[in-house]
Amino acid sequence: MKSAPLSEEQIIKKLESFCAYRERCESEVKQKLYQLAVDVKETDFYINYLKENNFLNEDRFIAAFARGKFNIKSWGRRKIMQELQVKRIDSKKILQSIENIDEGQYFVRLQDLLEKKLRTIKETDTFKKKQKLMQYAMQKGYEMELINEALKEINL
Repeated sequence: MKSAPLSEEQIIKKLESFCAYRERCESEVKQKLYQLAVDVKETDFYINYLKENNFLNEDRFIAAFARGKFNIKSWGRRKIMQELQVKRIDSKKILQSIENIDEGQYFVRLQDLLEKKLRTIKETDTFKKKQKLMQYAMQKGYEMELINEALKEINL
């Protein structure tokens, strides 16, 4: 049994709470509209409504996303950039958000990450240990030059 289509007011309420829960980007809202079975022709109306009422703000989303992934998940710039590209964010805005990450804090975070990982590696061969650490840091999205520099700092 198919439920009755939602009214405009019901859709707006659902979208407002969806956006109020955490910052969203336009592609996430479009996905939500699709789930709510909203006609594609009406998508712009709802997105504009959310923007006008400050429920949807892409700049705010990008800043929160980059800050959160760096501070909480310790992601590097490359991984943050890739994830924002997946969400169809403008590349200029992505670059601006990446530039807002403090350089000193970024390097310290990478060192901490490597030191923590080093304690979990059982490997005795220094070369293999270094390879594992490099691989780990690259998966986290850090740049090769910085990884090498951080490995020198922790004497590997």
